[in-house]
Amino acid sequence: MFGIPVLLVLVIVFLAVSIRIMNEYERAVIFRLGRAVAVKGPGIIILLPVLDKMRKVDLRTITMDVPPQDIITKDNISVKVSAVVYFRAVAPMKAVVEVENYLFATSQLAQTTLRSVCGQAELDELLAERDKINAKVQEILDQDTEPWGVKVSKVEVKEIDLPDSMKRAMAKQAEAERERRAKIIGAEGEFQASQRLAEAAAILHEYPEALQLRYLQTLREIASENNSTTLFPIPIDLFRPFLQAREVEKQNQ
Repeated sequence: MFGIPVLLVLVIVFLAVSIRIMNEYERAVIFRLGRAVAVKGPGIIILLPVLDKMRKVDLRTITMDVPPQDIITKDNISVKVSAVVYFRAVAPMKAVVEVENYLFATSQLAQTTLRSVCGQAELDELLAERDKINAKVQEILDQDTEPWGVKVSKVEVKEIDLPDSMKRAMAKQAEAERERRAKIIGAEGEFQASQRLAEAAAILHEYPEALQLRYLQTLREIASENNSTTLFPIPIDLFRPFLQAREVEKQNQ
């Protein structure tokens, strides 16, 4: 009489204990009597009560901040460098079996690798070649985390904090560089202007009439200004025919 209700209760308890639902981005590593036997999911999975235990692994990309690290560069300058690492578990079995906590292990490895790589570079390289630093850190991390079933897809250096004294020195250097470029540009302009003046002088020397035209143009520009008094000197060449005619008359007399 009480057999069927008891059986139903046992079935309900069994299902409640045994059934698990895994999302699309989740996988379950199944341990049976302490041995890893399978990776299941997504969807509904059934565990054997008492015999099976489950460890859930998230397969989505994880964004992890690397806190600022005190680093001494190759040229003995102390800086603080922070970064961000993007990684995900691609082999759930390895991520559970090969390392105790793959999240913590990846975080610690990222910190030590960032210090090592940045310590081998000079400050100028660290500031100007971030892509190179990022690629090198990512390559080392990806290689070292591969046995854990972790794939490091990207590493980005977020911030490089310099000492105040170094910031002032770099500001002075940048200012000196701008002044140098300004002087070079000014000298180049003077050189080009002198070349053009030399060419103009050669043209005027070859064609004297051009000098007269330039002279008349200058007079017109001066005369167009208000409240100005213009002295108009007459070129001696205009009187030369009259002077020659006067000399001829004197000779005839």
